[in-house]
This record gives sequence, structure tokens and C-alpha cells, in this order.
Amino acid sequence: MRRSRLAYLPLVFPLLAFAEFLAFVSVAHAISFLWAAVLLAASSAAGIVLLRREGIRGFRAFQEAARAGRPPATEVTNSLIGLVGGLLLALPGFITGVVGLIALLPPSRVLIRRSVERLAERRLGGAATGDLFGPRRVRVHQSDPVTVVVVDEQRSTPPAGAIEGEIVR
Repeated sequence: MRRSRLAYLPLVFPLLAFAEFLAFVSVAHAISFLWAAVLLAASSAAGIVLLRREGIRGFRAFQEAARAGRPPATEVTNSLIGLVGGLLLALPGFITGVVGLIALLPPSRVLIRRSVERLAERRLGGAATGDLFGPRRVRVHQSDPVTVVVVDEQRSTPPAGAIEGEIVR
């Protein structure tokens, strides 16, 4: 039986806490405890400010896309990536702060958005993601033409329950 990835979370969080502790100790050793604590507090405060800004920006982009009648998933995905980046930056720790800062940078945001779209397409299917993200780009490979033969048989008797006639408007 295949285990869910969520089953590993109880193992990941203590390991992350231990790694954050080691990162804090090494940064504090390099630049002093006081400056490490100030840097940690400043990154957490910046993360909280970014959470608010990204939330408002994402909501406005969603409203604008809905008004324009286009799928809002690109704007929603961008704002969710920004919210996750802000949340990671707001968490006290240097590792989560660096990962959150990377998620907030525009080039990495595009890469993360594309991978989220591919993941959604694998999980939900093409029809649902087409509604969410709009029409998809596909690659078409040219091959030999395919000939389709359609045989049109005339039925001598109509199927049972059918009414023959002509529609006049």
C-alpha cells in the first residue's frame, strides 16, 4: 500500500526545527548573536508585511480577471506562491527565510507556477485545468496522414420509437 506524502510530515517538522537551530547557531557564530537575532526579527517582520501585500494584490488580480472574463488561475497561483513565500519568510528561521525569499523572486515564481500547473494537470486532468488556467499549449508532431473511411448506411426502417418527418420553422 502506497503511503501518502502527508504521512511524512511528523518526521519533517522536527528535522526542519533542528536544521533551523543549526543554521541560527552557525549564523550567530559568524556575525554575533545580537545581529543574528535582529536579522531573524527583521525577516519575520518583512514576511508579515509581504503576507498582507500579496494577499491584497492577489485578491485584486482575481477580481480583475473575473471582470475581464478570463480564467483567474494564473493570478491566483502567483498570489498563492507569494503568500507561501511571505509565510516562509515570516516563520522564524534562516532556512525558511531563504526559501521564502527565493519563492518571492519573479524568475523563480514563474518556475514554481509552471510546476504547480503541471501538478494540477496531472492530478485533475486536462479538462479541469483548462477551465482553471485557460487553453493549454500543446506540441503537435507531424506524422503520416491518417485516412478515415466513413460508411453511411441507409437504414430501411427507422429505429423503434423514432418519428419520421420534417422540421418546419
